[in-house]
Amino acid sequence: MRVPAIAANWKMFKTTHEALAYVRELGSLVKDVSGVEIIIAPPFTALATAAEAARNTAVGIAGQNMSAEKEGAFTGEISAAMLKDAGATYVILGHSERRKLYGETDASINRKVHAALAAELIPIVCVGETLEEREGGQMATVLDRQIKDGLDGLTGDQVGGLIIAYEPVWAIGTGRNATPEQADEAHRHIRTRLRQWFGAAAADACRIQYGGSVKPDNITGLIALPDVDGALVGGAGLQVTSFFEIIRGAASAAR
Repeated sequence: MRVPAIAANWKMFKTTHEALAYVRELGSLVKDVSGVEIIIAPPFTALATAAEAARNTAVGIAGQNMSAEKEGAFTGEISAAMLKDAGATYVILGHSERRKLYGETDASINRKVHAALAAELIPIVCVGETLEEREGGQMATVLDRQIKDGLDGLTGDQVGGLIIAYEPVWAIGTGRNATPEQADEAHRHIRTRLRQWFGAAAADACRIQYGGSVKPDNITGLIALPDVDGALVGGAGLQVTSFFEIIRGAASAAR
């Protein structure tokens, strides 16, 4: 059985002091929660502090991005080894904002996936179509390309151990909402392709998160879908109380 992974991506929010207070409160709130994997992705400046505060709690730590390079003259970049050393277990790769704002491609994301796995980090690989692609009926084509190219060269065992996050980019910040049926369609498509390209064991083991405006009032319905294995939470993950409500809702639905 796949354990739902509920991750809060803080993006460029929270100072070290704010992160410390958040993690201490969250760690206390989730001490009796079971049946879900809890992850937060602080900005790099707060990552080590958050990781230390999360020690001996059920809260795991993710980086928001990383370089594909091991080390070298790459000003401003952070390596997989640095994330690991700071206390990360996971790393978000290929987020829609990274693709749109910084020109990340499936090929560059693939290099990062390999580097993350080599450093024994668990990649959370983001995929999803834009509004233009959605309206053009290209959902399947876009997802196929992102999955095939982004996971190129991986074994079935490696694919089974990572997390894929489906972001309906067309429904984020556009005033449009993805319905549970649309989420289900995309997740089923992703799992079908994983089965075709990496085998049944990989497809059955790989967790597929939903990352489209997840909130306390919609998490239960999402987790109830057979191919939704968690959530990549944005704005609702910045407040510890709302993130806890999402965690609690997911745990309840997963039972």
